[in-house]
Amino acid sequence: MNGNGAEVKRDPYAVFERLTTWIGSISSLVVHTIFFILSFGAAAFGYIEWDSMLLILTTVVSLEAIYIGIFIQMTVNRHQKELEEVSEDVEDIQEDIQEISEDVEGLGDDVEDIQEDIQELTEDEESEEERKKKQMVSLEQLTSDIQRILKDLETLKKQ
Repeated sequence: MNGNGAEVKRDPYAVFERLTTWIGSISSLVVHTIFFILSFGAAAFGYIEWDSMLLILTTVVSLEAIYIGIFIQMTVNRHQKELEEVSEDVEDIQEDIQEISEDVEGLGDDVEDIQEDIQELTEDEESEEERKKKQMVSLEQLTSDIQRILKDLETLKKQ
């Protein structure tokens, strides 16, 4: 558990990944080099026989190579699984993008329809204004004609 009371999920492969990472590092190279130098030095100074040193060194190196191969394969398998998960996420994202693209295309069509409607309304307003202007001209003409008739009537009355 962590400080918040929540359970901490431990990664069982984390130790192997750290070990694999260390094996591929400069410090691992230094440790191995020192080990080999000490092994050959022990045989050269007579602390151990050459045959025994080579047998132990060969056995240790063989076991180490086997375990390193296993650790590396475990790391590769884990990374492959993570890549598959990422690939699935990418596919989901691509599907979402496709849906968004279709939605945007639909919105574009809606905008075009709205622009057409606005254009029609503008044309209707222009034709309405034109009609009103014609009505005004006709009304003025009628008013003028009625005034002229009234004048004529007044003139006729006076005669």
